[in-house]
Amino acid sequence: MSEHFRVCGGARLTGEVQVVGAKNSVLKLMAAALLAEGTTTLTNCPEILDVPLMGDVLRGLGCDVQVAGSQVSITAPAELKHEADYGSVSKLRASVCVLGPLVGRCRRAKVALPGGDAIGSRPLDMHQNGLRKLGARSEIEHGCVVAEAEGLHGAQIWLDFPSVGATENILMAAVLAEGTTVIDNAAREPEIVDLCVMLQQMGAHICGAGTSTLTIEGVDALAPTEHLVIGDRIVGATWAFAAAMTQGDVTVRGVNPHHLDLVLEKLRLAGAHVDQSGAGDGFRLVMPGRPTAVDFVTLPYPGFATDLQPMAIALSAIAEGTSMITENVFEARFRFVEEMIRLGADARTDGHHAVVRGIERLSSAPVWACDIRAGAGLVLAGLCAEGTTDVWDVFHIDRGYPRFLENLTTLGADVQRVTAPPER
Repeated sequence: MSEHFRVCGGARLTGEVQVVGAKNSVLKLMAAALLAEGTTTLTNCPEILDVPLMGDVLRGLGCDVQVAGSQVSITAPAELKHEADYGSVSKLRASVCVLGPLVGRCRRAKVALPGGDAIGSRPLDMHQNGLRKLGARSEIEHGCVVAEAEGLHGAQIWLDFPSVGATENILMAAVLAEGTTVIDNAAREPEIVDLCVMLQQMGAHICGAGTSTLTIEGVDALAPTEHLVIGDRIVGATWAFAAAMTQGDVTVRGVNPHHLDLVLEKLRLAGAHVDQSGAGDGFRLVMPGRPTAVDFVTLPYPGFATDLQPMAIALSAIAEGTSMITENVFEARFRFVEEMIRLGADARTDGHHAVVRGIERLSSAPVWACDIRAGAGLVLAGLCAEGTTDVWDVFHIDRGYPRFLENLTTLGADVQRVTAPPER
C-alpha cells in the first residue's frame, strides 16, 4: 500500500497561511548542537519527517533527542561517538552536516555517504578539502567519509562554488580550531546566517555572516543555547507560486519577505500584485488574471533558488507565452519535466535549459514525485489541471512541507490523502 495526494483542479486559493521554521536550517542547527556538551533547544521547528530522522542520526552519536511538536531538545554528552552509520544517514542528505561538528569537537569522524533526494551529483570534495586545510586528514573509505586530526588550525579556504553544505561543515569545524579561519566564496543563504547566529549564541566568534567572506576566530569550547529557527523561505515561496498559479489571493506569514526579494519580483513580472507592507514577517500576493511568462535562472543565493525550479516550471506551464528556465545547480532536477508533460505541459529540455510554452489549462494524470520540491510542484500543477490528479510518492513532500494538505484545504483547495496500491 502507498499514499498519494488526490488533487481536484479548478480551485482559486484564498486566505492566510503560516510558515514555520526552515527545513534547510533546522537540520544543520541540530547538527551544531553536537559542538557543546549539554542541552540545546530549538523552537519554531517544522513538524516534518526529516527532523526525527536527524534525531536518529544524533542518537546514534550518543545524544538524547526529544522532539515535542515545534520544539527539539538535544543533549550532547561529554564523550560523543564519532561514527554515523549508513542505517541512520542514508535516509537524508543533510546528515552529512554532522561531519564538521564531529571533526571540530572529537577531532575525528566517520560518516557514511548520505542518501536523500535524487536531484543530481552532490560530491563532498569541497567539504573534505576544507577540512584538510584546517589540518585534518580526510578520505572516502568503504562508503564512508573518514576524517581525523591531532589538532585543527585556522586557514585561508577558497570554495570553488558557494556550496551551502561545504560552508556549513567547514564553519562548524573552524569554530573550535586554533587561530583564524577565512572562508572565501562562502554561501550567503539566510540559513547560513541562521547557523552563524546560533553559533555566536553558543560563544563562537564569526564575522561576515550573509556575505561571501566568513571570518572565524576559533574558541576553546562552546556552550549550549536556545534558538528560534528562521521561517522557511522555500515553503513561503511555494505558497506564493500557488497563489499566482491559481489566480488567488494569499497572505503568507512567518517568513522574512526580503529572503524572497527575487522570487516576489519574478512573480510581479508575471502579473502579481505583492504587498510587503506588514510587520516584516510576511507578504500578500494577489494574481488578478492568467500569469504572463517570465524566464528563470537558478543560482546560489541571492539568486533564484534551485529548490523553486519545479514551481517555476509549473507556473510557466500555465502562463501566457514562452519561458526559458535555466538550471545551474543540480543537473538532474529536470526529471520533474517528464511528469509535467504527463499533465499536458508543452515543455522541452536541452542540457541545462528547459523551454516551456504555456497553455491555458493542464489535464489530469497520475504523476510521481522524485524529490520534495518536485512533489510540491506537481500538486500545484494539479490545482491547475482539468479533472483529478493523483500525485504518488508523497513521502517526499512530507519531508519538507509541514501540514501541506491541511494548509491547502484551508486555502480552498480540494485535496485529500489516499492510501491505495501504487498504480505502477
